[in-house]
Amino acid sequence: MSPIAVIDVGTNSTNLLVTDASTDLERIITVTRLGEGLHASGVLSDAAMARTVDVIESHAARARELGAGTVLLAGTAACRRARNTADLVASVRERTGLDLTVVPADIEASLSFAGALRGLPRIAGNTLVVDIGGGSTELTVGVDSPLHTASIPVGAVTATESELTSDPPHPADLTNVIGAVQDDLEEMGRLHPEMLGAQRVVGVAGTIVTVAAVEIGLATFDDAVLHGFVLTRDAAEDVFRTLATEDLAQRRKNPGLPADRADVIVGGCCILVGVMRRLGLSEIVVSTRSLMDGAALRGRLAP
Repeated sequence: MSPIAVIDVGTNSTNLLVTDASTDLERIITVTRLGEGLHASGVLSDAAMARTVDVIESHAARARELGAGTVLLAGTAACRRARNTADLVASVRERTGLDLTVVPADIEASLSFAGALRGLPRIAGNTLVVDIGGGSTELTVGVDSPLHTASIPVGAVTATESELTSDPPHPADLTNVIGAVQDDLEEMGRLHPEMLGAQRVVGVAGTIVTVAAVEIGLATFDDAVLHGFVLTRDAAEDVFRTLATEDLAQRRKNPGLPADRADVIVGGCCILVGVMRRLGLSEIVVSTRSLMDGAALRGRLAP
């Protein structure tokens, strides 16, 4: 059976996974900032689309080099929101011959749930998976498969562009982002109360993995260290306080924080802290797996 490749075209990064039945052959995370300026303009900029398509083309070529028989392209929050996503889809098809599928929020959450649990021990009770993306945050609860999903319209990039306009951010702006996240979770809890009482909470995607790496002081990414790492609320709050009080130049000096994520990490931290405070979490389990892993396991982007 030939390998399968998944390219996740997110608001902040465009990522590649190539895997066969037993081994990951390639996993590449590339910040492309597709959603840059989207909050204000409502459209994907020409520059953002150009650099994203360049990376998609590179990822697709690498997937084919590794023998991938199937290449799935998933567009998430930025693609869902932009008025001109059709232009991006057309450019991707022209350059690569591949179709970019805009994945609905509930399917994104379901795929992230399946991927997040890969390599983690099974538990009898519910797991809540929290996926803090660049343009939105997906929450999914279930045991082995999703029972309920919800999406809140704030991510690391959108929070930064809409609220965190100074360097370092004003305390009141940080409070506004945290409060908005908590308000959204309040509404979610009324609709799906089982989400508030999960036996385990797992966090995926760049913000949570980065906060864990900063807490550890991990200068070089190490999947074996980060996957399954237990991030306490005290540690998350400590990293948040440190990063939020530094300017961008200082922030970039923190081991574990990639330079190309330093400008949006505080927005992501606000979301993480808001989730942990509102849900009363003492800890969250870090997963380096994601939507890409879920799609590869299923072999498709559809339900």
